[in-house]
Amino acid sequence: MNTNIREAAGDRIFNVVNYVILSLFFLTVLYPLVYIVSASFSSSDAVISGKVWLWPVDPGLKGYKAVFEYKAIWTGFGNSLFYTVVGTVINVILTLIAAYPLSRKDFVFRNGIMFIFVFTIMFSGGIIPNYLLVKDLGLLDTRWAMILPSALSVFNVIITRTYFQTNIPHEMLEAAQVDGCTDWKFLSRIVLPLSGPIIAVITLFYAVGHWNSYFNALLYLKDRNLYPLQLVLRSILVQNQIDPSMVTNEEDLVARQGLADLLKYSLIVVATVPVLIIYPFVQKHFVKGVMIGSIKG
Repeated sequence: MNTNIREAAGDRIFNVVNYVILSLFFLTVLYPLVYIVSASFSSSDAVISGKVWLWPVDPGLKGYKAVFEYKAIWTGFGNSLFYTVVGTVINVILTLIAAYPLSRKDFVFRNGIMFIFVFTIMFSGGIIPNYLLVKDLGLLDTRWAMILPSALSVFNVIITRTYFQTNIPHEMLEAAQVDGCTDWKFLSRIVLPLSGPIIAVITLFYAVGHWNSYFNALLYLKDRNLYPLQLVLRSILVQNQIDPSMVTNEEDLVARQGLADLLKYSLIVVATVPVLIIYPFVQKHFVKGVMIGSIKG
């Protein structure tokens, strides 16, 4: 028996229009990425003359060689790695220990504390008060200036709390308490093992945020040895600052500009690759955690 249902003409037209529009959006997003990768593997002459459109022209690794010979990039890469790893660990720990009590029905003050948390989203002190606070705490021009001011995200606390409320039944807590389980044991041995998806979500959120962060560095850091990779990237992209030692073998300004453009594209690829490598490993948990934490409850 044929159970296939034929689409109405209007539905077919609607689907075709959707596919066309989505394909155009996809190509609009995809082409700049393909162009950047192709330009990074092309020669400096091809890049500056505009010969690169889709595929690499005169392919080579000159841009990547220049990237890895640039000392500030290695320093920035190491700093960004430190800020991302240490900052994300602190972020995740603080988020979990803040979200779990707020998800407990027997916590008397949870509504009042949650209101204070949400209040900080709606109203902020601004850049100057934040700068003065960091200065008074003695964090200026230190690594902690990149970590402590952003140690907790209220948005991530909210979605983590929602996950706990919808996926950790209160009856499970009551059964554990009957067996003599303390709150810390319940959190570490029951709640956290069951919270892999939401932990993957907030870990990715925090890690990407730290890896892409540069504005706090502009405000709080003067020592170039503490600059994150993104601030080095910004210096090259916006201010076009390049170490003269990189271009001592170039004979004219055109060649220097060509190397600068090539370095830009190569550095963008280098700065993006770590996030692209991590994402596939947490993609399944990421999608599940976002859907549970944002829709349910």
